[in-house]
Amino acid sequence: MLSVTYCAALSGLEGYIVTIECSGQSNLPELEIVGLPDMAVREAKQRMQSAAQNSGLPFPELAMVVNLAPADRKKEGSAFDAAMLTAILQCGGVLAHDLDLSEKCFLGELSLSGQFRAIRGVLNMALCARQAGMKEIYVPVENAREAAAVEGLTVYGVPGIGALIDHLSGRSLLTPTEPVPTDFAAVPGALDFADVKGQRRVKRALEIAAAGSHNILMIGAPGSGKSMLAKRLPSILPPMTFAESVETTKIHSVAGLLGGEGLVGVRPFRAPHHTMSAASLVGGGKIPEPGEIALAHNGVLFLDELPEFARPVAESLRQPLEDGVVTITRAAGRYTFPCRIMLVCAMNPCPCGYYGSDVRVCTCRREDIKRYLSRISGPLLDRIDMHVEVPSLTFEEMSGTERAEPSAAIRERVVRAREFAAARGQAGPNGKLDPAQIHETCVLDEAGLSIMKRAMEKMGLSARGYDRILRVARTIADLAASETITAAHVAEAVQLRALDRKYW
Repeated sequence: MLSVTYCAALSGLEGYIVTIECSGQSNLPELEIVGLPDMAVREAKQRMQSAAQNSGLPFPELAMVVNLAPADRKKEGSAFDAAMLTAILQCGGVLAHDLDLSEKCFLGELSLSGQFRAIRGVLNMALCARQAGMKEIYVPVENAREAAAVEGLTVYGVPGIGALIDHLSGRSLLTPTEPVPTDFAAVPGALDFADVKGQRRVKRALEIAAAGSHNILMIGAPGSGKSMLAKRLPSILPPMTFAESVETTKIHSVAGLLGGEGLVGVRPFRAPHHTMSAASLVGGGKIPEPGEIALAHNGVLFLDELPEFARPVAESLRQPLEDGVVTITRAAGRYTFPCRIMLVCAMNPCPCGYYGSDVRVCTCRREDIKRYLSRISGPLLDRIDMHVEVPSLTFEEMSGTERAEPSAAIRERVVRAREFAAARGQAGPNGKLDPAQIHETCVLDEAGLSIMKRAMEKMGLSARGYDRILRVARTIADLAASETITAAHVAEAVQLRALDRKYW
């Protein structure tokens, strides 16, 4: 007897359908799994047999072969358990042979008790199942809200194999999982710019960065508020769109970070420690998984103490910052992860942290300062649009009782700026200026050109540096709802990059 069920697998972020074929004959009981299974798939023999017996289901005493097609692609992971056991039970007559399973997709790992355990990448596989014409998908209860975000699929959260067989046999029907609305307007946590005293110039720089999705570097003495400011940046970013949410959720699902929730509705904020490896940052492994830069897609990647990151780790950011994707090549194929992010970096100006400070005297030697700053390469620094100094607060600023402007007010201006840019039809993904149209939309008048020329000569800007200042100036004009870029906009953009001369 031959039975066929359907499952799905992952290749990077993309899913593909796997056809489970089970053929059984009256012979000595045996079970063979073919189709390039890895160890986790081969070990499913013991899981399936124990799960069936502990759920009160007879495991067929047949000589069975289970084939996972396409047979030329490596099958990895435990998500095939549910589909394989369903095919085996139909082959052995536990399920009716004439039961049509052609439009049903089964996902889930089995425990020895027969319960379904959550798996990774369910949203990605559910999208693949819908594209393949499936009508129903059966997933572990913990993954049901995630899969329910896919329109056009009836999603069933299944507690175990016994409940699945009862549903398919019509004895006790499962209730479909309804999609849960996602609140895209939510502001993460309780962190608010109103809690930050002083630092008006830095707040202005972060507002500009949020409006144009610019990369920013903050330099200042210890305790000046760099990390505190960076952690509040997500509170002024615009709400995610549905498309952005799906993209972000797919990455977090593959990484196993959803925890039973539905779509990610809040822009990610990732702050990895400086001891991390390059593979942890950009992704990697034998079976490549997304790194921190991909997990921050459509959000913020915050690198605190930037010079403390190993040089190869920091340098691995260069290509992803330019292209917005990370491509990892292995013998089994190429894996691509999107990573359109805002890079926010913070650092001290020297090893002791007080070079140029008005509060304490720097104790570092000149060569130590130079060596410390040289840990950040010129090419990486060139890819950071804005370089801002964060001064230490005065006593009057710290002891003042006046509450600063709240994040909600800043967020409104950021949203208006992005809407203004989008109305021109020249804003790219994440609010970034479309590179193909930068010279059309960033036209400077004579005064602006004069300022840019002096900046090029005095700051030694590269072509990329010139391009970055133009982008920042365009964002400043958007915040002012100005169709044209004036000299004042250019001057402010130049000032936001002027620290190159002081430190480097």
